[in-house]
Amino acid sequence: MGLRVAFFTEGNYSGKVDRSHPNMRTELAWMCALDADHYNINSTPTQQYDLGIVIIPKKNPEFDPNRLRLTCKQLASMQEGPHWYFQDYPLDKQIWFYNTLQDMDFLFVHNEIDKRYFEGLTGKECKVMPSLMIEDTVKDLPEESRNSAMIGGNFCHWYGGFDSYIVAQEFDTNIFIPSMGRKIEGEEQLPGLNHLPYMSWTQWIRELNKCKYGVHLMRTHAAGTFALNCSYLGIPCIGYEGLDTQMKLHPDLTIAIGDITKAKQLAQKLRKDEDFYLYCVEVTKKSYKEYYNEDKFYTAIKKQLKIS
Repeated sequence: MGLRVAFFTEGNYSGKVDRSHPNMRTELAWMCALDADHYNINSTPTQQYDLGIVIIPKKNPEFDPNRLRLTCKQLASMQEGPHWYFQDYPLDKQIWFYNTLQDMDFLFVHNEIDKRYFEGLTGKECKVMPSLMIEDTVKDLPEESRNSAMIGGNFCHWYGGFDSYIVAQEFDTNIFIPSMGRKIEGEEQLPGLNHLPYMSWTQWIRELNKCKYGVHLMRTHAAGTFALNCSYLGIPCIGYEGLDTQMKLHPDLTIAIGDITKAKQLAQKLRKDEDFYLYCVEVTKKSYKEYYNEDKFYTAIKKQLKIS
């Protein structure tokens, strides 16, 4: 791309991300696509970069951004989690977080709604960093006999798993759920719910590929990878508005936050109306290619960074 980029996160590794990485989460996909070098947020590079992108750790946010300016011509933060997350910090850290954003040249965010939030909060220029899949390790997956449903997260406020579970029962099929860091005790006791073990991203995509339906009623809006992963595989996904991936990739299955009634109606329609189901499959496959394949990511980033 002609731009030397470095990412700074709480990860304790350094160097580039290979396209065959088995755990290609969103931030690793960005690094891979941008041919960026990665550093721990508390380390100082020995070479110069045109742009440093900082993902401020959620649980231990404080670091010295001035130190990174020694090797980065421009410095930007990348949103981590929902835009309101910092307001759960003690007041002194909330103020530190706000002042740190003010020290950045500009901000990267997940969604258009986040762009409006942070521009209003800080007065800084904000750019949307589209979510991304590096497809190398999951290309040419075998066609599975799909009949089950996948819900996108565990039973806590962060993921809204209970809501998704209630809606997924409308499919009258086996329901699967990933095991994530916020998984709570007792989930395994719920009838008809099958937990996948903790697994790499590549393994996750292979398991998701076995499912016919997706439901992710998560009010915590961030990168929107569940809706994105479903779309790549051609799986219709019911989810909330405000999330760019959901609204662009599953427009007919996007509902207002909290509208469980509408979500259940859509689930019933997907199960009973084969034409509607196939229509949603075709829409999401086409939309993925239109908005979120890797070429589209490069186009969007070049436009955001004004690179010809």
